[in-house]
Amino acid sequence: MTEVRFYDQADDSLLQFAVIAAKADGRWVFCKHRERNTYEIPGGHREAGEEILAAAKRELYEETGALQYDLRPVCVYSVTAPDNFHGRETFGMLYAAQIHAFEKELHSEIERILITDRPVEKWTYPEIQPKLIAEAVRRGCI
Repeated sequence: MTEVRFYDQADDSLLQFAVIAAKADGRWVFCKHRERNTYEIPGGHREAGEEILAAAKRELYEETGALQYDLRPVCVYSVTAPDNFHGRETFGMLYAAQIHAFEKELHSEIERILITDRPVEKWTYPEIQPKLIAEAVRRGCI
Protein backbone atom coordinates (compact mmCIF):
# COMPACT_ATOMS: atom_id res chain seq x y z
CA MET A 1 0.00 0.00 0.00
CA THR A 2 1.32 3.42 -0.97
CA GLU A 3 1.36 6.07 1.76
CA VAL A 4 1.52 9.79 1.05
CA ARG A 5 2.30 12.18 3.91
CA PHE A 6 2.59 15.96 4.08
CA TYR A 7 5.03 18.08 6.07
CA ASP A 8 5.53 21.81 6.45
CA GLN A 9 9.27 21.40 6.00
CA ALA A 10 12.11 18.92 5.67
CA ASP A 11 15.85 19.09 5.33
CA ASP A 12 16.70 20.21 1.79
CA SER A 13 19.02 17.23 1.32
CA LEU A 14 16.01 14.88 1.55
CA LEU A 15 14.10 16.49 -1.33
CA GLN A 16 14.50 14.27 -4.39
CA PHE A 17 11.50 15.43 -6.44
CA ALA A 18 9.74 18.63 -7.45
CA VAL A 19 6.09 18.29 -8.47
CA ILE A 20 3.82 21.11 -9.58
CA ALA A 21 0.02 21.32 -9.34
CA ALA A 22 -0.60 23.72 -12.21
CA LYS A 23 -3.47 25.68 -13.68
CA ALA A 24 -3.83 27.92 -16.72
CA ASP A 25 -6.85 30.21 -17.07
CA GLY A 26 -8.40 28.48 -14.07
CA ARG A 27 -8.10 25.00 -15.62
CA TRP A 28 -5.85 22.09 -14.61
CA VAL A 29 -2.70 21.33 -16.61
CA PHE A 30 -1.67 17.69 -17.10
CA CYS A 31 1.10 16.05 -19.13
CA LYS A 32 1.10 12.91 -21.26
CA HIS A 33 4.46 11.17 -21.59
CA ARG A 34 5.24 9.79 -25.07
CA GLU A 35 5.57 6.23 -23.74
CA ARG A 36 2.39 6.14 -21.62
CA ASN A 37 -1.36 6.36 -22.14
CA THR A 38 -1.93 8.13 -18.84
CA TYR A 39 -1.62 11.66 -17.50
CA GLU A 40 0.33 13.25 -14.68
CA ILE A 41 1.06 16.63 -13.17
CA PRO A 42 4.38 18.21 -14.13
CA GLY A 43 7.38 17.21 -12.08
CA GLY A 44 10.36 14.96 -11.76
CA HIS A 45 13.71 14.19 -10.21
CA ARG A 46 16.02 16.81 -8.83
CA GLU A 47 19.40 16.73 -10.58
CA ALA A 48 22.69 16.57 -8.65
CA GLY A 49 23.62 19.98 -7.31
CA GLU A 50 20.31 21.52 -8.38
CA GLU A 51 18.27 23.66 -6.01
CA ILE A 52 14.76 22.31 -5.51
CA LEU A 53 13.14 25.52 -6.82
CA ALA A 54 15.34 25.34 -9.93
CA ALA A 55 14.20 21.73 -10.41
CA ALA A 56 10.56 22.82 -10.20
CA LYS A 57 11.08 25.56 -12.78
CA ARG A 58 12.99 23.23 -15.09
CA GLU A 59 10.38 20.49 -14.87
CA LEU A 60 7.50 22.92 -15.37
CA TYR A 61 9.13 24.26 -18.53
CA GLU A 62 10.24 20.86 -19.88
CA GLU A 63 6.89 19.18 -19.31
CA THR A 64 4.45 21.98 -20.18
CA GLY A 65 6.40 24.58 -22.12
CA ALA A 66 5.42 27.18 -19.50
CA LEU A 67 7.18 30.48 -20.24
CA GLN A 68 5.40 32.85 -17.87
CA TYR A 69 4.02 31.67 -14.56
CA ASP A 70 3.67 32.31 -10.86
CA LEU A 71 5.18 29.48 -8.81
CA ARG A 72 4.99 29.03 -5.06
CA PRO A 73 5.79 26.23 -2.63
CA VAL A 74 2.88 24.32 -1.08
CA CYS A 75 4.58 21.81 1.24
CA VAL A 76 6.91 18.87 1.48
CA TYR A 77 5.39 15.48 0.69
CA SER A 78 6.65 11.96 1.11
CA VAL A 79 5.79 8.66 -0.50
CA THR A 80 6.35 5.23 0.97
CA ALA A 81 5.55 2.34 -1.35
CA PRO A 82 6.65 -1.28 -1.02
CA ASP A 83 7.50 -1.51 -4.75
CA ASN A 84 9.46 1.74 -4.93
CA PHE A 85 12.87 2.67 -3.47
CA HIS A 86 12.92 -0.59 -1.46
CA GLY A 87 9.95 0.62 0.59
CA ARG A 88 11.86 3.64 1.94
CA GLU A 89 10.14 6.96 2.48
CA THR A 90 11.14 9.43 -0.27
CA PHE A 91 10.57 13.18 -0.16
CA GLY A 92 9.67 15.88 -2.61
CA MET A 93 8.53 19.47 -2.70
CA LEU A 94 5.04 20.23 -3.93
CA TYR A 95 4.55 23.54 -5.73
CA ALA A 96 1.53 25.33 -7.17
CA ALA A 97 1.70 27.25 -10.44
CA GLN A 98 -0.51 29.60 -12.35
CA ILE A 99 0.71 29.47 -15.96
CA HIS A 100 0.16 32.59 -18.07
CA ALA A 101 1.97 31.70 -21.32
CA PHE A 102 3.17 28.51 -23.02
CA GLU A 103 5.78 27.86 -25.67
CA LYS A 104 4.14 26.71 -28.90
CA GLU A 105 6.07 23.44 -29.07
CA LEU A 106 7.21 20.89 -26.44
CA HIS A 107 10.85 19.76 -26.50
CA SER A 108 10.93 16.83 -24.07
CA GLU A 109 9.58 13.35 -23.50
CA ILE A 110 6.11 14.86 -23.08
CA GLU A 111 3.87 14.20 -26.07
CA ARG A 112 1.21 16.74 -25.18
CA ILE A 113 -0.39 18.69 -22.41
CA LEU A 114 -4.04 18.60 -21.49
CA ILE A 115 -5.78 21.65 -20.06
CA THR A 116 -9.09 20.69 -18.49
CA ASP A 117 -11.73 21.82 -16.00
CA ARG A 118 -11.37 18.73 -13.82
CA PRO A 119 -8.63 16.27 -12.88
CA VAL A 120 -8.03 13.40 -15.26
CA GLU A 121 -9.30 9.86 -14.76
CA LYS A 122 -6.33 7.98 -16.25
CA TRP A 123 -3.48 8.83 -13.87
CA THR A 124 0.10 7.64 -14.26
CA TYR A 125 0.46 7.74 -10.46
CA PRO A 126 -3.11 7.25 -9.18
CA GLU A 127 -2.11 6.55 -5.58
CA ILE A 128 0.00 9.71 -5.32
CA GLN A 129 -0.82 12.63 -7.57
CA PRO A 130 -4.55 13.04 -6.81
CA LYS A 131 -3.53 13.39 -3.16
CA LEU A 132 -0.96 16.05 -4.06
CA ILE A 133 -3.58 18.08 -5.92
CA ALA A 134 -6.05 17.68 -3.05
CA GLU A 135 -3.45 18.94 -0.57
CA ALA A 136 -2.64 22.00 -2.71
CA VAL A 137 -6.35 22.76 -2.92
CA ARG A 138 -6.86 22.13 0.82
CA ARG A 139 -4.06 24.56 1.64
CA GLY A 140 -5.60 27.17 -0.66
CA CYS A 141 -2.57 27.31 -2.93
CA ILE A 142 -4.33 26.61 -6.20
